[in-house]
Amino acid sequence: MKQSFAQAFMYSPNSGSASIKEEYTITVYTENHIGLLTRISILFSRRKINIESLNTSPSEIPGIHRFNIVIHETEEVVKKLVRQIEKQVEVLKAYYNTNDEIIWQEMALYKVPTSEIAAKAKVERLLRQYGARAVVIRNDYTVFETTGHREETDQLIEVLAPFGLIEFVRSARVAIIKASAGFHEKLREFEQAEPGEEVIENEYLDKQQEVFSM
Repeated sequence: MKQSFAQAFMYSPNSGSASIKEEYTITVYTENHIGLLTRISILFSRRKINIESLNTSPSEIPGIHRFNIVIHETEEVVKKLVRQIEKQVEVLKAYYNTNDEIIWQEMALYKVPTSEIAAKAKVERLLRQYGARAVVIRNDYTVFETTGHREETDQLIEVLAPFGLIEFVRSARVAIIKASAGFHEKLREFEQAEPGEEVIENEYLDKQQEVFSM
């Protein structure tokens, strides 16, 4: 369904011009604390922003988790939202990127009748064309898995529908920033800007008999 002009553009009183809405992926590096996901979600719901996709996973750094959040908004709104996310105590850093600035994929599973796959070579050719591979094969059904962009996985739904698509499920987006050198460099910057306090040895540690004698 095509967007209306009002949906695609939002007037910005500060700039005096219309701001284009587009798809953004927000990447958030956090410590793994209970309740953080709820607090971040509230930031979106308060602004009535719909989350198109949400993925959480470990990052390249042990103990640090990474969120990938996909929304459809103007850049001005996304900037303000990212600033609010970074104010959360457990959040180390948040970024936002357009689809051109990231490498991203989604995984999808399709359950189809095994009888259709076995009887019709056309279905097998279509699955190979979309890079799908079988992950479960049973007498009554076969489950195929494929990865790609949203449009690609949606196309395969349409292709398989006439052959008795039983179930379909798609994962959230996973994304890597093209221009990023990883979060290790950012952590080093944090450490240089705010070095940890030097550990001071207790001067009475070796004088326990004198200190604690009655």
